[in-house]
Formats: sequence, C-alpha cells, structure tokens
Amino acid sequence: MDTPGQLIARGVSRHLISLGYSTLTEFVPDRGLRVDVIALSDKGEVLVVECKSSRADFISDSKWQGYLPFCDRFFWAVTADFPTELLPLETGLIIADAYDAEIMRDAPEDRLAPARRTKLLRKFARTAALRLHSHLDPGVPVTI
Repeated sequence: MDTPGQLIARGVSRHLISLGYSTLTEFVPDRGLRVDVIALSDKGEVLVVECKSSRADFISDSKWQGYLPFCDRFFWAVTADFPTELLPLETGLIIADAYDAEIMRDAPEDRLAPARRTKLLRKFARTAALRLHSHLDPGVPVTI
C-alpha cells in the first residue's frame, strides 16, 4: 500500500511527464540524501520535488536544503489542504494528489555546476537503467 507521500509523488511524476520530463522517485543524489522525485528535461534541466503529506512531515524535514546543490530548481509538492504558508517563498510549489498535479509557484533557477550536472545525469541514467532491468528480470540482483 502506498504512503500519502508516495501518492503525491505519483501525481507529481504524472504531471511532470506530461510536461516532457523524465522522472525517478526515491533517488539518491549523494550519500545520506534521498529525494522524493527528481525530474530531467530533454535539455538537461534537473528539478527536485519534495513531497509533504502533513505539517508534521514538513517540520521534521531537516535535510531539504541539502538537496539544493543537486538541482536547477527545487519544489515542494503538497495536497490541497496543506498549510502552504509554512513553505519557504523562495522555493517552488506544486499542489498534487495521486492522479495529477499543478505548479502553483515556479521555483527560481540556480543552475548546477557543469561537473555536478554531468555526475548527476550519469547517476540518473544508471539508476533508471538498473531499475528497468530489475523490473524486467527480477531474479538478478542489481546495486544502485
């Protein structure tokens, strides 16, 4: 059974895919970090979306600023009844449910350094390929 955060991530991913992005959920950009959704455009733009299902979920998140060096733009995704006044204004805002989402406030752009972008894109590609392989051939262990 999916958690509320996973349902939000599904709606966000569906919306971003409709905008031409490729997405991965629960992506690890670096040791000790795990983003809810990372999205990649055909031009190489990287978005990170953190999904919060409640006030307590948001308040307990002390790692989100550590995700900023791993994206060009950072968004929060929450449900329609979330108290959005808690969210920092200098970040993007997405309202989502399990089926779709809408970008309510665009995130400011802070471009990745070229070397970090290259490393991140390689990790995105490797993670996507290994997840696909594990889906197609579940008997073979893969390490991401």
